[in-house]
Amino acid sequence: MPRIERLPPPPPAPTRSPPVAVRGEEFLRIDGWNGGPTLDARVCIPNSAVRAVVLCHPHPLYGGSMHSPMCLTVARCLSELGHGRVAWVRFDFRGVGASEGHYDAGAGEREDALAAIATMARRLPNVPITAAGHSFGSWVALRAAVAAPRETLVTRAVLFAPSTRLFALSDSELAYSGTTSIFVGSEDDYCDVDEARELGRRLGADRVYVFEGFDHHFVRGRRRVAEEALSSLAPEVAS
Repeated sequence: MPRIERLPPPPPAPTRSPPVAVRGEEFLRIDGWNGGPTLDARVCIPNSAVRAVVLCHPHPLYGGSMHSPMCLTVARCLSELGHGRVAWVRFDFRGVGASEGHYDAGAGEREDALAAIATMARRLPNVPITAAGHSFGSWVALRAAVAAPRETLVTRAVLFAPSTRLFALSDSELAYSGTTSIFVGSEDDYCDVDEARELGRRLGADRVYVFEGFDHHFVRGRRRVAEEALSSLAPEVAS
């Protein structure tokens, strides 16, 4: 793996995306993992769901939230193209928005993702789950997928712009047994194409999709990325 670089100092008051509702969503408070902080979330849980997707947002110290553009775009795509057969949850990590607690350098955030996974597994027993995330959220999502109890059926991990230069994965986390897919822009400053392909090789990813000319945030191309990722997020409904 490439050398891990330092993050720049976070702003004292990060700018966050304004709240946006997606059709079919409702508010939910998620119980914390093993007594951890409760979390603010928006969920869509149709009775006919055959797949659930847990969306993890970018770094909370730099403005990430459940309303961050990539998470929002994926939720909209699931709403519009999921044919009422895909459930999803997007939530704020601890210390973001109305979620309790404080930033915990990825350890507590992994527990937050586990809490979201447990909520979906409880609401939709026997429905397989995809853990997905953007940037910092992809690191958290993969680590949560590895740590999730087997009965929660986390069978897929989808990594949007995994920041390989900023966040490390242990050998056990790289040994995830589910299906993994990676989506990266050719102009990503935090994960170049070779690094993404090497990560995909080590994970045994089923696909590493490179979007030419796109940066770390997929600016002006998020809908295209989300639609291309639908078959990885929820293969049961993708045409």
